[in-house]
Amino acid sequence: MNSSIHSKMINIGNSRGIRIPRTIIEQIGLTENVELVVEGNKLIVQSVSNTRTGWQEQFAKMAKKHDDSLLDGMTSTQWDEEEWTW
Repeated sequence: MNSSIHSKMINIGNSRGIRIPRTIIEQIGLTENVELVVEGNKLIVQSVSNTRTGWQEQFAKMAKKHDDSLLDGMTSTQWDEEEWTW
């Protein structure tokens, strides 16, 4: 649903801000942390997405298929042999 609401900019210290009505916050599910995206002359305010959502389940599926092993074998370099200490 597209809607338009007019609002005024307000001073917040050295910055400027807008008040977002509660109905809009609830409608789009904004959370405490938001991401601001500029596209052309538009400012998009959206909840910060958790980029790792679903990773736990995906890793579990990989482990079931035994598809979670290293692709390359362990190799050491001259630096590993001569310089590295535990």
